[in-house]
Amino acid sequence: MAPASFWNSSKTVCVMDASGRLGSALVHRLLRRGYTVHAAVYSHDEMQRYKRQSMEKKELRVFHSDPLDYHSILDALKGCCALFYSFELPSDHPTYDEFIGELEVRAAHNVLEACAQTDTIDKVIFTSSATAVVWREHDDGHASDVDERNWSDVNFCKKFKLWHGLSKTVAEKTAWALAMDREVNMVSINAGLLIYPDLSIKDPYLLGAAEMFKDGVLVTVDLDFLIDAHICVFEDVSSYGRYLCFNGIINCNDDVVKLAKLLLPSSSSQDMFDDDSVHQQRISNGKLRKLMADFKSGLQVTSEDE
Repeated sequence: MAPASFWNSSKTVCVMDASGRLGSALVHRLLRRGYTVHAAVYSHDEMQRYKRQSMEKKELRVFHSDPLDYHSILDALKGCCALFYSFELPSDHPTYDEFIGELEVRAAHNVLEACAQTDTIDKVIFTSSATAVVWREHDDGHASDVDERNWSDVNFCKKFKLWHGLSKTVAEKTAWALAMDREVNMVSINAGLLIYPDLSIKDPYLLGAAEMFKDGVLVTVDLDFLIDAHICVFEDVSSYGRYLCFNGIINCNDDVVKLAKLLLPSSSSQDMFDDDSVHQQRISNGKLRKLMADFKSGLQVTSEDE
């Protein structure tokens, strides 16, 4: 891993979209770690929030950036050595369908093309999903083990209307194709279901959750671990390719009950499930665990924290 002194406050990075849970948390962590951050947001309300923060932090710069507007992406990337990219659902369309899938693919294409045209960009950290890995027909009806080398089957996703998996798969493949064609150094983080306090049963990741559970591939990740993974693959010069990112797996009744209580806090979920079996874990994050073995968050203490 590159020494901390290598990645110092002279380094400028871009976070897009900086308005989501991951993006917002990444901005905060990167600032504390000593980076100058370009926060690229589309939402007007988020623009105003970040502008107020930027008045107090000279290391924070705010950009209005629409992933479908190529030139606005270029503006946000100017002078940056890296981009942390994640796609956020539009506020007026909070679920996945064919339309959102097309939107996400176009956005991925625009972002990678803009990175290819930005001379200062050294690395792109592309946030994808484990749903771009786990969906496929099973040979002989039995699930096989998966890791980051696997891709979800696009036709399988279309057949069963697994819109989240379809969108993430096609968008990530689009990004990889363009990255290889334009010689952009890209790494992807294929994240499990993000666990947060107001997680809803309507979260698009959960479409097909029962099947993922039975196949032993229903994985979760908490925000701190997800942020650490992003920063680790950025700072470690040896990182490459795709990384499955999760630190929890739902594969037994107790795990399902805990998740159900989070999703439906007002319901009594203890007796909702009568499956006492433990489903074998069939998904591996070994590649990421190896990379992060010596990683330390190493948050720099600023004067405000003292």
